[in-house]
Amino acid sequence: MPIDSILSTFAPITLAEMKSVKLMNRTDTKFVTTLTMLEKLLGMAKGDYYAQVIDGERNMLYDTTYFDTQDYGMYREHQTGHTNRQKIRFRTYVSSNLQFMEIKTKNNHGRTKKKRIEVADMDLHDETKRQFIDEHLHFDVDTLIPHMHNHFHRITLVNRAKTERLTIDTNLQFHNVQTDTDRHMGDLVIIELKRDGLVYSPVLEMLRQLRIHPHGFSKYCMGAAMTNSQLPVNLFKTKLRDVERILRNN
Repeated sequence: MPIDSILSTFAPITLAEMKSVKLMNRTDTKFVTTLTMLEKLLGMAKGDYYAQVIDGERNMLYDTTYFDTQDYGMYREHQTGHTNRQKIRFRTYVSSNLQFMEIKTKNNHGRTKKKRIEVADMDLHDETKRQFIDEHLHFDVDTLIPHMHNHFHRITLVNRAKTERLTIDTNLQFHNVQTDTDRHMGDLVIIELKRDGLVYSPVLEMLRQLRIHPHGFSKYCMGAAMTNSQLPVNLFKTKLRDVERILRNN
């Protein structure tokens, strides 16, 4: 059954009802799989999860641009396993035409904190943006340039207890602004479980049954590594090989 048809069988949850599931200080666990396996997972999950609906849509288009320093300072921090590493991005929710500037910080305990403000554009010379960056990012705003652009479709599921969110990204496409290189990720699916602490998660047992195991995948870092052959990839070699294997075998 097509994914959109399966999604239509999920009980809906609105954006307003999602407010209690913000999880701005959370633990994230990512999984990498394929569209074929996603269909099986959704079939198993429909009794335990709501599907977010905005203006009648359950599979929404997202558009994101990541900034970094000229020498990929944030990428390099991630690539070397640096603690308290950060990312800065502009994310547009295409369906609602809302754009946010977001700064994510992952600490050495594996917790992710996200700070964001709504914006009208990506002009870093704007005083409000500069103040926000100065307050939350440990890189100088004047060193930042756009590096990576991506877009994808996202499904958001919420468990019945409203203690976790499950985001499911498909049709992922990268464009490296600096190298002018594109990469389409085919049938690859990125699943991310977001929850406060280690609360019970119904989907973890479903993922285990389907043999879908935890697998890190940073859209910024993996996209950059796949579209710029000059970047170091030491820490990402295994993950890159896994992704290429999934794409070949699907």
